[in-house]
Amino acid sequence: MNRTRLGAALRALRQASGKEAKAVARSAVMSPSKLSKIETGRVAPTVVDVERILAAIGVSDEVKAEYMAAARAETTEATAWRLVRRLGYHRKQQQIKALDDSTGLLRVFQPSLVPGLLQTPEYVRAVFGRKGLSEEQFSLTVSARLARQQALYDATKTLQFVITEPVLRWRLVPAAMMAGQLDRIISASRLGHVDIRVVPLAAPQTDVPAHSFVIRDDRMVTVETVHAEVTVTDPRDVEVYVRKFKGFSGAAVSGDAMRRMLEDIRDEFLGEQGSAP
Repeated sequence: MNRTRLGAALRALRQASGKEAKAVARSAVMSPSKLSKIETGRVAPTVVDVERILAAIGVSDEVKAEYMAAARAETTEATAWRLVRRLGYHRKQQQIKALDDSTGLLRVFQPSLVPGLLQTPEYVRAVFGRKGLSEEQFSLTVSARLARQQALYDATKTLQFVITEPVLRWRLVPAAMMAGQLDRIISASRLGHVDIRVVPLAAPQTDVPAHSFVIRDDRMVTVETVHAEVTVTDPRDVEVYVRKFKGFSGAAVSGDAMRRMLEDIRDEFLGEQGSAP
C-alpha cells in the first residue's frame, strides 16, 4: 500500500467496520476534524496515529501489519513541542496512555528526569510548572499524567526502567519532596512485573547517556529532544536503542542494592531537613 493513499484506505476500513468517525476519533484520542483530515489526505498520519486508529477500529493482526508497514514507509518522524502545546499537553498524555495500554514490554531510559510513570504528584507539578500553562491546562495535564500511572499496576505488562544517578539528585522539587519521590521509586520497584535499575556515577562506563528514550515492545522508540519528540520505527534503528538500553541496564544496580542506594540518597535529603535552622 502506498503511504500517500493510506488516509483513504483507513477511511474505507473504518466504513467497512460500521463505526462512526466520531467514535473512532474518540477511541484514538484525536479530534474528529483531525481524523477527517487524515482520511481525506489533507494531513499525513504519523505511525502513532495509524496505530491508534487501527486499534479503535479493531482489525486483525494481518490487516494491522499491512497498514503499519505502509505507515512506516517513512521511518523517522519529529513532532515539535510547539505543536504539542497547541494540541494541549493533557491530550498528549492521553495519547501516550493509549500507547501504554497497547504495549506489553515498556523500556524507559532516563538520564534527565524521573520517568513519568514513577513521578509523585509534586514532581509532576514541577515538571509541567515550567511550561507556562494556564491554570486550566496545567490542572488537566497533571491529572492526565497521573491517570497514565495506572499502567504501573497492570501485572500483564513488563516495565523496565533504567535511570542515571544524577536524576535522583536533580533538585526539581525541595529536599523533602525529593525524599518522597525516592520512596515512591523504592515502592514501585517491589512490584513483580517492574524492574527499576540505577546507573551509579561511580560505575565505570563505556557509553554516554545522550538523551532519554522509550522503547515500546520492539516496534517503536520515542526520543525527547529539546525542540521535538522523535518517533523511530525502522527495526534496524529500534535495535540500536535496544542495544543501548541493554548496555546501560548491565551497568546499573538493581534489587536490594538499588533500594539501599536510593535510601542513602533519600536520607541525605531528609538530613538536610533535620539540620535546617
